[in-house]
Amino acid sequence: MFMSDANDHEQVHAAGQRGPVEHERREQIIAAADQHFRHYGYQKTTVADLARAIGVSSAYVYRFFESKQAIGEAVCMMTLQRLDDRLMALATEDIPASDRLRRVYKSLYEEGFELFFQERKLHDIVVAAVEECWGSVMMHKAAIAEVLRVIVVDGRERGEFERKTPLDEVCRAIFVTLTPFSHPVLLEQTPRELVADNAVAVSSLVLRSLAP
Repeated sequence: MFMSDANDHEQVHAAGQRGPVEHERREQIIAAADQHFRHYGYQKTTVADLARAIGVSSAYVYRFFESKQAIGEAVCMMTLQRLDDRLMALATEDIPASDRLRRVYKSLYEEGFELFFQERKLHDIVVAAVEECWGSVMMHKAAIAEVLRVIVVDGRERGEFERKTPLDEVCRAIFVTLTPFSHPVLLEQTPRELVADNAVAVSSLVLRSLAP
């Protein structure tokens, strides 16, 4: 099942994390990492750099994270969580479901381009996360899947969308069509104007298929 596949990954975000979830030092480490990754990039930042930034030893940092990648996971998750929150807010707006679905396509590529052009260093870490299948990316995919489920279910209840096709099948198909507008590498390789035109064409085709 598509939705259960996504939810199966809900716990992977804990990989590499140590110690109490809520701790002042953990927050300081993540904040320092976010700043360093934005300025210097993920590859050029070391655990020692982050330790110096908050006045502790590297060994102390390892009390909360088992590796630099685990810290990168936390920063990547924080970056993607902001997008996930915006998408869910969009999914629950009191406007036609068809309009919400169109805006999902648009929001994904707009956020992707903003990350690429405005936060290039963070874009690079997201690319690494996607290519290496980090848990934060799995959580992000699960969040998008839930956004689609909310919109489709509401669209069916409003009479905007057909109800014959199994919900799981519909959401899976829509999810697949989002890839060109959400994958950081694909966005990097495609002119923005073309991506925008493609988003309109694909979302229109999807909505026609959903019509009752």
